[in-house]
Amino acid sequence: MPTSTLNARVVGITGNIVRIRSDVPLIKNAILFVHICDAQLKGEILRVQGNQADAQIFDETEGVRVGNGVEVTDQMLSAALGPGLLGMVYDGLQNPLQALAQRDGFFLARGTSAAALDEARRWKFAPSRKPGARLRAGDVIGTVTERRFQHKIMIPFGELGEVELCSIRVGEFTVHDPVARIRDGAGRERDITMMQHWPVRRPLPEKLLRQQLCERLYPIEPLGTTIRIIDTFFPIARGGTACIPGPFGAGKTVLQGLIARFSTADIVIQVACGERAGEVVETIEDFATAKDPHGGVLMDRTIVICNTSSMPVAAREASIYMGVTLGEYYRQMGLNVLLIADSTSRWAQAMRETSGRLEEIPGEEGFPAYLDSSVKGIYERAGVLKTKDGSLGSLTMMGTVSPAGGNFDEPVTQSTLATVKTFLGLSSARAYKRFYPAVDPLISWSRYLDQLKPYFDEHLRHGWTDDVRALSKLTHEGDAIYQMMQVTGEEGVTLGDYTTYQKALFLDMVYLQQDAYDAVDASTPIERQLESFGLVRSLIQRDYPFKDKEEARQFFTKLSALFKNLNYSASNTEEYKSYRSQVDELVKTLGRTAAAPATEAVPESQVSTRASVA
Repeated sequence: MPTSTLNARVVGITGNIVRIRSDVPLIKNAILFVHICDAQLKGEILRVQGNQADAQIFDETEGVRVGNGVEVTDQMLSAALGPGLLGMVYDGLQNPLQALAQRDGFFLARGTSAAALDEARRWKFAPSRKPGARLRAGDVIGTVTERRFQHKIMIPFGELGEVELCSIRVGEFTVHDPVARIRDGAGRERDITMMQHWPVRRPLPEKLLRQQLCERLYPIEPLGTTIRIIDTFFPIARGGTACIPGPFGAGKTVLQGLIARFSTADIVIQVACGERAGEVVETIEDFATAKDPHGGVLMDRTIVICNTSSMPVAAREASIYMGVTLGEYYRQMGLNVLLIADSTSRWAQAMRETSGRLEEIPGEEGFPAYLDSSVKGIYERAGVLKTKDGSLGSLTMMGTVSPAGGNFDEPVTQSTLATVKTFLGLSSARAYKRFYPAVDPLISWSRYLDQLKPYFDEHLRHGWTDDVRALSKLTHEGDAIYQMMQVTGEEGVTLGDYTTYQKALFLDMVYLQQDAYDAVDASTPIERQLESFGLVRSLIQRDYPFKDKEEARQFFTKLSALFKNLNYSASNTEEYKSYRSQVDELVKTLGRTAAAPATEAVPESQVSTRASVA
């Protein structure tokens, strides 16, 4: 239990920032409680100046006045780590929202809290060590079954030096029941439970890496998302970092849901940081009902950290740190974790508000001068780790950015772009034309394409990266021709250039776009991506003897319609084989025969407006 002092007093208040004075030493990032008549308001010390300190309060400070008593603890803001986290919806301080709603109603009372883990539930503990074993921090002593995973119970990560396992139990226990007893080098004995705590602002493997109890590895495998434009053109490494900036209405929420549902991650942590409450509720409901490709529903392997725009700003700033710490915990078990933070812009705005109330020197657009280092500090906690027992775990971080007016030059976006290695820029123009996912291939990039080249050469096809770059170059050439036609008209370009433009448009329509609401096209496994990419590439590389531009337009319009229907057809079905043969026949005849025209896959209104130029 934390020790505390009650001789601190409030001496000043500015919004949610409270200045306290104490006669005992104060610690930065320590937790405190401001006592008012009807509640104890939780806060965190941000700055210490002699016997005074400035603290942010995680609740509304209405009613707080000079002279109120303050209880200062010696503990930092920490996450409770143990079995029972999966399937939970927490606020930014790890209070379970469902438990609070059942106890206090749907309007959360100020200053209330609840245990992060179910204290009554009993877990069947299976020991994996015997008494007398010499152990270090992070060593596994047993497991419990949590959902479909084996949840490893480990020696506390902050344990210093080697300890001896004196005894270990088997049976069903709560998270507070002792399951083992250890003795340290000084002969002191203490109990080990299935729950431990870790400060959220400190990387969990920090001490383990320093003591060489785990090893950080270079990401060498991609995180499969089953979204063609991402997996093929802008891959994300497992254990890597990515960002999704985009304006309102560009489809960030749907894209996040698809990645969370179909990615190759074991655990998904969704941090809803400052988003609208209605959008967060919709996400939670979708996760609770969406079928998981791995079995069950998506929520079975998901943790939601929910801090909406209507909740206190200070708790919003803490929510991302809480989510990252939970992700690091499951990574230490050898699991692949995907953390999606939506949105880091709201998190940065919370820092800006707090910094302003602390009267710190502002940086660009009023953001704190340490914004860049804070963004880097969050994303640097991603990565691949090899634990002492040989398990490989990863934490992949993906943050969405909501720049005002879609301006990618604002500070949060620029700091993020300087940190992450995959940039998936969403375009309002593509979203307006219903080109989804609205990832703009002209501005997006991935530094992992070269980094993962050995993996692609071995598991997909030799020369895969070069083929992807060639088609990526085609999209830029097609856009340049389109911009020229906007000025000169169709008559201002040659038939060869017009054919190049049509090929680029074909690539966009049938491969870069994907229907999130189609049972087949919503998720494209990498094996089918390999087949589809090879077919698209072969069709684009062909030389077509078109007589004029009208024939070229009609041919690629028919080809796009057939290929879209091919995308909507399950692999190796009669329907799939039929559309594949129709594609081959169209290419062979250029559509000059009297064969019946292909069925259109989508309404003509959804075909690119670029084609209207012709």
